[in-house]
Amino acid sequence: MRGTGVILFLTLVLLSACCPLADVSVPTAASSPVPAAASTLTTQEAAFAELRERMVVETIERRGITDAEVLKAMRGVPRHLFVPEDEQGYAYGDHPLPIGYGQTISQPYIVALMTELLELKEGDTVLEVGTGSGYQAAILGEIPGIEVYTIEIIPELAKSARERLESLGYARIHCKEADGYYGWPEHAPFDAIIVTAAPDHIPQPLVDQLSEGGRMVIPVGPPGGYQTLWKLVKQPDGEVENYNMGGVAFVPLTGGDR
Repeated sequence: MRGTGVILFLTLVLLSACCPLADVSVPTAASSPVPAAASTLTTQEAAFAELRERMVVETIERRGITDAEVLKAMRGVPRHLFVPEDEQGYAYGDHPLPIGYGQTISQPYIVALMTELLELKEGDTVLEVGTGSGYQAAILGEIPGIEVYTIEIIPELAKSARERLESLGYARIHCKEADGYYGWPEHAPFDAIIVTAAPDHIPQPLVDQLSEGGRMVIPVGPPGGYQTLWKLVKQPDGEVENYNMGGVAFVPLTGGDR
């Protein structure tokens, strides 16, 4: 039934995105008509772009996200390509979606919020723990001058995310299948670290891999219980200042020191 809903949803969106009949250009003898499949694809992508713009305006900007590069990235990344095909009609709603293997893609507002909290600037290197489908990595990869290292512990997700990001041309995103609890020491220190699943404590290896002045954004809390989104900032003396950013709900971080 959900698949039928998606078809009906997209049909309505596509109809609303179509031009009035009077505005449609008629090919002349000197021009080549657009193949039907290509025309449908173009119209479908235009409909998704309209939904994406609405998502940014209604669920991200209105809730206080102001970073221009973050907003541009949220407008630029085709979120529907990072969810299963039968979920694409729901891709631009402000809610998480399943991506398989017990994992989810976070709701758009949370993706934007966590990215803004990283306070990224050109030249920064970022570690992401929990690649998932690759959507958060793609958002990071859209920000100019940022080098992204992303780790996924589930082999199937790591493989599909790498292939997806490569096919979309994200040359500055480096993927690895590994236990993200331990970070990626070969490329440390990182200016920013973002964790997209919730451990029940802050992993010390990630703190150790933060540069001086580095920022970490991470949800912490028990599986199925109350979780808190924390922003950590590493001080010159190596100590970390913690800022409570409010309650969240994430899937648990797997692997690591239990």
